[in-house]
Amino acid sequence: MVAIIKTSSSIRRPFHYNENKVVQAAAELLLAQNYPIKNAEQSADMRLKYLLRLASLNSRTGVNAVHISLNFAPGEEFDKEKLLQISNEYMKGIGFQSQPYLVYRHTDAGHPHLHIVTTNIALDGRRIPLHNIGRLKSEPTRKALEKQFGLVPAESQKQGLFIAKPVSVSRLDYGKSETKRAIGNVLQHVLKGYSYTSLAELNAILQGYRIVADRGTEESRIFKNRGLVYRVLDDQGNKVGVPVKASSFYFKATLNSIESKFESNALVRKKHFQSIRAAIDLTLLKLRKSSLDGVIESLAKQGIVTVKRVNQEGRLYGITFVDHRTKCVFNGSVLGKKYSANGLMERIRIDQNDTKITQASTEKAPKMPRDIQDVLPSKITDTERRSDNLGSSSRGLLETVITPEETYSHVPFEWRKKKRRKRKRLTK
Repeated sequence: MVAIIKTSSSIRRPFHYNENKVVQAAAELLLAQNYPIKNAEQSADMRLKYLLRLASLNSRTGVNAVHISLNFAPGEEFDKEKLLQISNEYMKGIGFQSQPYLVYRHTDAGHPHLHIVTTNIALDGRRIPLHNIGRLKSEPTRKALEKQFGLVPAESQKQGLFIAKPVSVSRLDYGKSETKRAIGNVLQHVLKGYSYTSLAELNAILQGYRIVADRGTEESRIFKNRGLVYRVLDDQGNKVGVPVKASSFYFKATLNSIESKFESNALVRKKHFQSIRAAIDLTLLKLRKSSLDGVIESLAKQGIVTVKRVNQEGRLYGITFVDHRTKCVFNGSVLGKKYSANGLMERIRIDQNDTKITQASTEKAPKMPRDIQDVLPSKITDTERRSDNLGSSSRGLLETVITPEETYSHVPFEWRKKKRRKRKRLTK
């Protein structure tokens, strides 16, 4: 679990941020804790006014709003009761168990997470100190909760690779509302977080979640009007369920919005070219006797998913790399000729042939007859060794003398100033 604490001087800002998510069906209010009135969950106006009333009890404090997010690893699914237990234990650990606070569950990202809104002004007007609260209170509490509830440690989330689970087709029952919600969770994670420069590259990412961005055929009305729909895929890659229009999402998921990011994404991923090339090269070097599938499997363990493009005859004609480490997508041909589908197959074929040739030459190497081995000298005499060393040192000295020294300067020759010789002073 990753816990993030943000403080500010405005309670309205984090409150309305979460309430607007609720209105947009992207979040759910789970709890209104320590409110003096019953059923505070039913009145947003009452929830806000009580927080503002507490904040006004201490006019000298500039920072009076606390906004916390508790982020779980993708794949960690908890029911409402367990989420409330985690949030209550966390607030107790940082010393806010007596404060009024609101707990929201957000569903607008690829990973489950909670948002908590509260104030650091107590009922008696006393200010709860926030200095070093992350290091002194939040971190120990987080680690304790990870052990208590069996959560994925924050260190693993930062160092490791967590990819959201694919959409479960069986759970959707082909209903429009469930399909839209499942697709929206993935799109929020992918569209903002990954760098792609074409719709095909975007689909290379979405394919891992069993989703496809579909423009239809070139003759279709949706294609001619530059429309876009999102579909769920089954295990065989067939489109199932109800198509969801890109324009129906509250965030930007239309074709125009996606294409507007291509240019900036190309600049972002440019600095990661060498990283993914090196990963592919090292994998090929380690797995010289392996097949393409073996290389793909090894890259997947490193966080690089390889998507093969195959034609109707089953022939491999292209390859795309989805690097979840850097969140960038690369077509093999963009990385270079030797990283394309044909280039990788050729490199694997050459490595395998080299291995076979080396083994064959070792097996067929003729053994030297015993009588010839006895004739050959077993070791070099000291005189031969000294003469050889003298000859090599003489050659090295000769090469040093006759070889011109290579120099380079960024200043043109004509601009270089000649050094003036110092005149010797005449002694009287």
